[in-house]
Amino acid sequence: MTSARKTAVLLLAHGSPESPEEIPEYLERVTSGRTLPPRVVEEITQRYQLVGFSHLTSWTMKQRDQLARELDLPVYCGMRNWKPFIGEVLKKMAADGVDHAVVICLAPHNSRTSIGLYRRAVEGDGKLPFTFDFIESWHDQPLLVEAFAERLAAGREAACGEAGCELPVIFTAHSVPERTITEGDPYQQQAQRTAELVARKTGLKADGWTLAFQSQGMSGGPWIGPSVEETITRVRKQGATGVFIDPIGFLCDHVEVLYDIDIVFRQFADKLGMRLWRAESLNDSPTLIAALAEMTRWYLRLERTPSA
Repeated sequence: MTSARKTAVLLLAHGSPESPEEIPEYLERVTSGRTLPPRVVEEITQRYQLVGFSHLTSWTMKQRDQLARELDLPVYCGMRNWKPFIGEVLKKMAADGVDHAVVICLAPHNSRTSIGLYRRAVEGDGKLPFTFDFIESWHDQPLLVEAFAERLAAGREAACGEAGCELPVIFTAHSVPERTITEGDPYQQQAQRTAELVARKTGLKADGWTLAFQSQGMSGGPWIGPSVEETITRVRKQGATGVFIDPIGFLCDHVEVLYDIDIVFRQFADKLGMRLWRAESLNDSPTLIAALAEMTRWYLRLERTPSA
């Protein structure tokens, strides 16, 4: 078993800019160097400004610190598209004498458009001076399901009280290009499984919830659906006067939650004569941290074949 003194955890996240000046460089990293039209950069800048910029980095750092206290191990955090960059964090880990790491993406559903890119960023040229276990997906981890269920139950109870009726639930996850699914990507199936488990944990009826995909991209052909807008329209036609959103594809507040859901989808529902409520993001949920800790302990108890 790897010595605790030299064992660490590496959390991986997307990363986000923290000021308007950083957005052009950030977007070039997201698009792998492809320059976007000025109007698109301006529109995205306005989105971030409307929500006071993304909280992703600050929440991720809090999750890192909570996990370090829970495990009594060093926990590092690397971002794929912004600071602290994964490559820089790997160098820091090596300099600190880490000889084995458990690597966890803070995105529980496995897609080559996300998790695959994170793994390649960690593997690099294959010359890391330490070994690592890379957790490919954890969409059905019991404590993760419990964390989402806690937020859903608390938020929906209050929302149904305000609405005076039972509200249909729309679980959401980030969309991905259709071609990734047709080529065998498990992402859509895993998102569906998480939704099913959370619905079951909270006692939702089979006809009381559905899954939709949000934040579809503008390039690379069609992206998977149904979209959230399509789903809100459908439940409105079925007679619903309100809807409750639970973003199970995201572990903390950031622009896809604070802008896409809280502003865009809420305005869309309002135009249809509906009210929209949302489950609180997991953020610093103790149950989320317990899920991360349980996975880490499971890997560290095993004698495993080095993966790097």
